[in-house]
Amino acid sequence: MAAQATPAASEDKQPFQLGFEHTVPAVPASPDAYPGIDARGRLRWFARSTVGAPSLVGGLFAAGLGTATDSPREYGPHWEGFGKRNAMRLTGISTGNAIEITFGAALGEDPRYFQTVDKPFGSRIKNVVDLTFRSYRSDGERHLAYGRYAGIFGNNFLSDSWRAPSEADWQHALVRSAEGFGGRALSNVFSEFGPDLWRKLRHRDKP
Repeated sequence: MAAQATPAASEDKQPFQLGFEHTVPAVPASPDAYPGIDARGRLRWFARSTVGAPSLVGGLFAAGLGTATDSPREYGPHWEGFGKRNAMRLTGISTGNAIEITFGAALGEDPRYFQTVDKPFGSRIKNVVDLTFRSYRSDGERHLAYGRYAGIFGNNFLSDSWRAPSEADWQHALVRSAEGFGGRALSNVFSEFGPDLWRKLRHRDKP
């Protein structure tokens, strides 16, 4: 993907935020302009991706849908079942994110999303899809995100040991893994377009 002229924002210079208003770094103009990520940055990403506002809202929606359809059936279509589904999702998200940053750190992968700036809509969607399956590494280039694959597949297969029996098999694990990549893509959509929408709602200029 072609680099863009806008330099990446330094997350370390921004206050730590778990809500919708956190700053998304921009796609670096060149490999030399890539702002690396350290252990502190990985922990910030882990916290935001696990218990940040977008993640919690997504969890409430997923738990509500599962309760409405009574899936898995062992939890039941009631408030207790809603709580169990939400807790199960949070457990899976935290496990997968922990695996991703651990493996990613060993490979020099950066789990953050990088937003395009002043690009056509099609280019922005391409960036969303690309950074679903790839990530930046310490060389400033994009590579396959092996840490992410380990986190998504590892979490969904490991969680069979504590999931409800009706969904604790490899077929369901594969479906959940596919949904995991879909969820990452949706998260990228929010990171790509959410900051612009948030600024417009609050009548703020683009930084």
